[in-house]
Amino acid sequence: MIPWIILAVVAVPVLVIGFAATRKRTAAAEHRVGVTAQRRAETEGEFAEAAAYEAEWRDEDKRRFHEERLP
Repeated sequence: MIPWIILAVVAVPVLVIGFAATRKRTAAAEHRVGVTAQRRAETEGEFAEAAAYEAEWRDEDKRRFHEERLP
């Protein structure tokens, strides 16, 4: 019984502190300082191109699926 209490008293706070530190580091990396408006616009353009390609790919996949002969 005592090992479980020790585990709860030691391991849980260590895990919580580690999770908080990892989350803080990730948040800091996602919001870099010095990202210009031009770079943001390029990124948004890349996302728009990717979304357009995905829509085109899905349409092509649907067409191929309907043409496919099933046994």
